[in-house]
Amino acid sequence: MKQSLQLRTSQHLALTPQLQQSIRLLQLSTLELHQELEQLLTDNPLLERLDDPLDRSLRLLSDGALSSTAAPAEAPPQPPGQEAPAPAGEADSGDADAGGESTTPDSAEPDWSDTRSGKAPEDDDSRPQLEAHHCTLREHLMEQMRVTVLELRDRALVELIIDALDDNGYLDEPLEEILARLPEELEVDADELRTALVLLQSFDPPGVGARTAAECLALQIRRLPHVALVTRRMALQIVEKHLAWFAQRDFNKLKKALDCDEEDLREAQAVIRLCNPHPGAVFASDVSDYVVPDVVVRRGRHGWQASLNNDVMPRLRVNAMYANLLKQRKGEGEGGMGTQLQEAKWLIKNMRQRFDTILRVAQAIVERQKDFFSHGAVAMRPLVLREIADTLGLHESTISRVTTQKYMLTPHGMFELKYFFGSHVATETGGEASSTAIRALIVQLTGAENPKNPLSDSKIADMLGEQGMVIARRTVAKYREALKIPPVSLRKSL
Repeated sequence: MKQSLQLRTSQHLALTPQLQQSIRLLQLSTLELHQELEQLLTDNPLLERLDDPLDRSLRLLSDGALSSTAAPAEAPPQPPGQEAPAPAGEADSGDADAGGESTTPDSAEPDWSDTRSGKAPEDDDSRPQLEAHHCTLREHLMEQMRVTVLELRDRALVELIIDALDDNGYLDEPLEEILARLPEELEVDADELRTALVLLQSFDPPGVGARTAAECLALQIRRLPHVALVTRRMALQIVEKHLAWFAQRDFNKLKKALDCDEEDLREAQAVIRLCNPHPGAVFASDVSDYVVPDVVVRRGRHGWQASLNNDVMPRLRVNAMYANLLKQRKGEGEGGMGTQLQEAKWLIKNMRQRFDTILRVAQAIVERQKDFFSHGAVAMRPLVLREIADTLGLHESTISRVTTQKYMLTPHGMFELKYFFGSHVATETGGEASSTAIRALIVQLTGAENPKNPLSDSKIADMLGEQGMVIARRTVAKYREALKIPPVSLRKSL
């Protein structure tokens, strides 16, 4: 085969460092974005942040006092003979070499006032409120043991069982295994360990130290005040012998086994419902995760409008002092400082583009889901990523990155942007209904059902069919399970 040289022209997309950074910033959540930004601020001295993310935090003054307000950020030091740069709100964003490039509009003025309270920091009401110490289950039980158990040997055995409890207050490890771990020279027998367990089970909260759910409920029923003897005895019999039937709400078998009528069974059921199957859970120290919205939707003169949340938008600019020095020495494009200056400009530009893209996508969603914001989830219309992508002239992957881990605050609550996208179900008229709207209807139907005769999945499918929505029973079951609604047998009550 003869060899030859050929010249061809073609177009292809090159993933430049700037484009890679833009894609990365777009897919980050708000928390991840600020973490990434802190690292970039540490690595690049030519990049500075105008807003202080801790400006609402308590600060320690020079005299040792606490202040809840923050002073305005001081301007960066200027070299001799140079004038101080204009404030961020007055800087010319077009003069990038002078350090005036910023991620905020020119009209934005920083608000350094403390809007939480109109009182001065020295007022008594403005003193910081310190969080009280959180008492754990072990500390709560140990405090009771110190005032109840006097013998040191008994204290050691009770403390041994306390250390074996799980977070819900249950004793998962059998007493035989605990006894086997003890040294033989202590001469501890099984009766002593059982006595220590009985003593622990008398502590607060009721039900602590139980080995099974039936034992936990029985311990609480025995300590409930103002319960009739017959009702208490029936409730104990249910949890100790027929707890599985009670959980399955098989009331016919319970009435036959207990030889009682419906009224007696209803009273016993009310007593059991007063118990807590997880007595130690009240001492859990789980911290709730809070979500900060990226977009806020409000009703305006021209309908529903989306706006960016300024609290999550970092205000960045190029350091004026370093930028002027590089300009004077004409070394902007040479050396490490010139590279860092270019990276700072790229970051500011990509940050602006990120928030602009989020706002465009959010507004496009709002325009297509106007009925949702006016009437709720039952008015949600079907929406796919391609529809927004075609409208904005973007790729579907870009829309997917924008809608992941970005949240919108609406009059109906906080929702991830992906919440507004969903599959559709055909209607009898040839239209389409959103799966989100169908889930909302299922919640409404099950919430208004008769507890004595709850709706089955087939009945719900028929009721949705009467409203023109063609949906199968297994689809209703899938949506019901996704909504964590129990089946019909577990929703039935006396």
